[in-house]
Amino acid sequence: MALRLPPLRHALRHACLHPRLPQRRWAQVHSVRFHATHDTHARILARYQSKLEAKAKAQGLSDLDQLKEQYKDKIQELRNQAIVPGATGPLVPPPSPTTPSPSTTSHTPPKSPWPSPPPPPTPQSGDSPPGLKTLSSFLNLSKIQSLPSEEVQALWRLRHVSNPQSLHFALPASTFSTLLHTATQHPSFVLPLPREIPGDTHEPPTTTDSNSSSAEPANSTTQQAVELHYLQFSHPHPTTTTLLFTTLAEFKLRGEFAAPHTTISFHRELAQTHDLVLGQGIVVENRGVSVDDARWLVMCMQKFYVQGEQAPGRRELLNMFTQGNTGFQVERLVEEAERVV
Repeated sequence: MALRLPPLRHALRHACLHPRLPQRRWAQVHSVRFHATHDTHARILARYQSKLEAKAKAQGLSDLDQLKEQYKDKIQELRNQAIVPGATGPLVPPPSPTTPSPSTTSHTPPKSPWPSPPPPPTPQSGDSPPGLKTLSSFLNLSKIQSLPSEEVQALWRLRHVSNPQSLHFALPASTFSTLLHTATQHPSFVLPLPREIPGDTHEPPTTTDSNSSSAEPANSTTQQAVELHYLQFSHPHPTTTTLLFTTLAEFKLRGEFAAPHTTISFHRELAQTHDLVLGQGIVVENRGVSVDDARWLVMCMQKFYVQGEQAPGRRELLNMFTQGNTGFQVERLVEEAERVV
């Protein structure tokens, strides 16, 4: 009977060129590092064996073992020096053979490899804070000690005359002593600064009121007003007292972060030798206060802080402001500031 299975005939006609025989895999994991390094010492010894034997014979030794024993300490020292902590050895290197044991020495903290930082500067009472200028910043004190008071004042004026925003003056030491005494009791206060503000430019009606007691002229275009300024005294240095002026509106808005428009310093290094206290200040530009305005504030401050002992009304206003008395009135303040005596 003929074979009628085409798939079977096709399979018998074409023999399998690549028969798949069962294979057994004997996979093993070998340490590459072991094969690479386990015979390093033997290879190095074989490379230099002839030279080492020649050196042993030259020193009268019988074999390499005696040569190793003779250089045992040096070999160990070189091995310790070649150790890299954390890479080829532990993080803490082994102690040197010459290092004494901890039992025979007292415990001392390990020495840091980094250089020790410099010690902080010792504060001195005579040093001025950063940014503060004492009298020595303007004049050579050693040279002016022998000069009379008139020449010192002349030098002081020449020192500041080139700055248009500068204030400079000289006070008798007794006057400043009174000012300082009052400033200690009243470190802050308010002063009025006269201002002119634009008024109504239109003309008043032609009809007049017979009952009115007074009427402003038709051509009046400005009105008188006052602007309050806040002052603060501080004593940053034994020979320097500072006075800061800030607008009251700025101080209410920013508090202790308010920027002063005028800063004045009183220097009393010459109070004992020349009976002088020299003052200088700077008026910041574009703060709404001119140099003449700052002079007015300084003069007004003297009325309250120097002449206040002879003016009971000014002394009372100082006490009321310092105590926070609600009876403090701006009208009285303006009246006392405008008073000549």
